[in-house]
Amino acid sequence: MTNDWWKGGIIYQIYPRSFQDTTGDGIGDLAGIAQRLPYVASLGVDAVWISPFFTSPMKDFGYDVSDYRGIDPMFGTMEDFDWLIERAHELGLKVMIDLVMSHSSDQHPWFTESRSSRDNDKAAWYVWADPKPDGTPPTNWLSIFGGSAWQWDARREQYYLHNFLASQPDLNFHNHEVQDALLEMVRFWLDKGVDGFRLDTINFYFHDAQLRDNPPLAPELRKSDTAPAVNPYNHQSHRYDKSQPENLAFLERLNQMLRESGAVVVGEIGDSERGLELLEEYTGVPGRIEMSYVFDFLSGEDLLASRIVEVFEQLQEIAPNAWPCWAMSNHDVMRHISRWNLSDQAAKAYCTVLMCLRGSVCLYQGEELGLPEAELQFEELRDPYGIEFWPEFKGRDGCRTPMVWDMGVNGGFSTSQPWLPVPHAHLQRTVVGQEADAQSVLHHYRWAIGLRRKHSALRGGSMTDIRAEGPILSFRRSDDAQTLQIRANLSDEPVGGMAPWQVQIIEG
Repeated sequence: MTNDWWKGGIIYQIYPRSFQDTTGDGIGDLAGIAQRLPYVASLGVDAVWISPFFTSPMKDFGYDVSDYRGIDPMFGTMEDFDWLIERAHELGLKVMIDLVMSHSSDQHPWFTESRSSRDNDKAAWYVWADPKPDGTPPTNWLSIFGGSAWQWDARREQYYLHNFLASQPDLNFHNHEVQDALLEMVRFWLDKGVDGFRLDTINFYFHDAQLRDNPPLAPELRKSDTAPAVNPYNHQSHRYDKSQPENLAFLERLNQMLRESGAVVVGEIGDSERGLELLEEYTGVPGRIEMSYVFDFLSGEDLLASRIVEVFEQLQEIAPNAWPCWAMSNHDVMRHISRWNLSDQAAKAYCTVLMCLRGSVCLYQGEELGLPEAELQFEELRDPYGIEFWPEFKGRDGCRTPMVWDMGVNGGFSTSQPWLPVPHAHLQRTVVGQEADAQSVLHHYRWAIGLRRKHSALRGGSMTDIRAEGPILSFRRSDDAQTLQIRANLSDEPVGGMAPWQVQIIEG
């Protein structure tokens, strides 16, 4: 692979807790990932993205980091990580790790020191503010996980900012010492051999230094891409608590460091109002980041042919120079098989279309098996998000249940009780079972990934003439070597001479 492998590349997301347990504690680990990498490589993907495995109290399952340079014991040791890197590279896979830099755990030593007084060395490493005269929080900003984004701390008699859980205080990126410390941490992982990073909530790094209130958002403009519809977070226009212009200078600092090693970045932009504008600012200007995760195909809205056309028309208008990374499922949303109520035939069609789109692609573990969302009872939930908003929003546990490898105990994931249950329906869709079926969703994913790798126009070519005629989606992909015409019937009825869920790819 060349240094621009990411452009049109395919990244396979691994959620470590649920991939493979080798110790028998019911939780997946790094050794388990290394053990299963030959399977991942057999799919034909370019890279793996591994969700957080750093030392953490696990209030948000690793997205609350208490030691950025440590491996949490439940996932193994640094030696396990070194072996994972070595094994991946032997198999021709790049390794990207998930960095959570916008906030830390409240158990991180930095925060412990910061909250101890107003005049210690790290007093300004987090976002602290005095209350209003009446004792209420400094601004009206809301947390994505519910309630105010400000938490009172009796030690300093001040509020601290947390865009997520109260146990996830936001770092103060206006402080250059914070930026320097985080960049030193990035260098540590580069020296360990990682090939890139997925940057969690990349647009949350900076807040408005003047602490201005967010204005209200009109009901007709509210979207549920970033937070579920039942969350009042959607009632605000998030003008001041995230997506600040100062972010661009930091991304340029980061890029300068990464350029030396050839490492690449896929960012996660969480902004329902300005997502495509930020995509252009972050990825469409040289010297920032290569690509960014977008949420257009992760929402609850059915992915009709007309919707795909709408997204690409908006992309051309608002972010013509950007490089998106498309995904239909991940660890934060309902699996798309259930979200769109797809049959296996439909799942195959959407996979083929995804592999033909301009941009890079992220696949989420189990997607290639056609796994539906797991239905869990309230007492089985582990996700604080789902517990907070149950039952209208059931949280993220349903997409995080263990991978199913075979018909053995717990689907071959673990010899003991898993941290989340293995759904019976998933046991009918194991890797071993689908390997034996030439018509399986798994084999189709391999074919579609191979199709993308075979045709240079699908990886890096232009995408033009995109249109929808009822359920028929059509577009053209071209580069100097070839031109491909793609037509897809995204319906369960025969239309325009095409069978249900048929995809045609014609060269010339």
